[in-house]
Amino acid sequence: MFSRSQYRPAGATQRPAHMNAPQKRNSLLCPNCRRLVSRSAPACPYCGLKKPGSIWKDNIFTRVSGDDTSILRLILIANIVMFVLSLAIDPRATSFSGHPFGFLTPSNGSLLVLGATGSVPLFHYQNWWSLISASYLHGSLIHIVFNMIALHQLGPLIIREYGVSRTIVIYTVSGIGGYLISALFGVRLTIGASAAVCGLIGAALYYGKSRGGTYGHAVYRQIGGWAVGIFIFGLLIPGINNWGHGGGMLAGAAIGAALGYQERIAETIRHKFLGTLCIIVTGGVLLWSAVNGVLLLFFR
Repeated sequence: MFSRSQYRPAGATQRPAHMNAPQKRNSLLCPNCRRLVSRSAPACPYCGLKKPGSIWKDNIFTRVSGDDTSILRLILIANIVMFVLSLAIDPRATSFSGHPFGFLTPSNGSLLVLGATGSVPLFHYQNWWSLISASYLHGSLIHIVFNMIALHQLGPLIIREYGVSRTIVIYTVSGIGGYLISALFGVRLTIGASAAVCGLIGAALYYGKSRGGTYGHAVYRQIGGWAVGIFIFGLLIPGINNWGHGGGMLAGAAIGAALGYQERIAETIRHKFLGTLCIIVTGGVLLWSAVNGVLLLFFR
């Protein structure tokens, strides 16, 4: 009896050792349409992208954030770091008593140094970078907890329907748009991720309405309930920036319509470039904000 490994047909020769060596991979996924193409192809035969094997196209712009959970985790970590820093800058002014919404409340001074936004920082101090940093600052422990829970409930839906790169753009630009609108309507000082999170709601509402069908209508109804709940919450609780919420929703819907969603337009190099640009700019702003805070903490 011969086993399969023992049997060799008559006249067969052993495969040369050099032929068993691993071959250099000559194919890759097109950075634009994500189909398998030759690395040396002058253009993708599916979408027409020129030189899909170019080094720069297979670098940072095609790897802006990894998987969906990694970008949400990155946003969560950035918010926690900025919240802890805002408490550390002025610990004597931090509130530990009173109602639950006031537990672990940073002082206005520390929030201003770290990049709170509004009509005063924007129009009096010209701190335009605060339109980005404000989305990573929070006024209390329960404030950041609520916003991060909402982000991690909405984020996976938007990533699935728009892709990671477009989600980053929607989140970043919605925060900017929501806070710019609120400043124009006279909100003097404001912070929180809620304008950016409301941008995700706006993008989801546009997606559900545009897509239609059973699934689209279900998304529209469910996310519409979120929007109504946020509006009612803003009317009942004092100090809520309703202009920021509404502006964020409008910005998110507009960006979602401009960039398109996965079923209509597959993720392209342009989307990845915009997503990467948002990450770089946000990272630079938060670094600048943190340096300001640390300098104040150690040299005041």
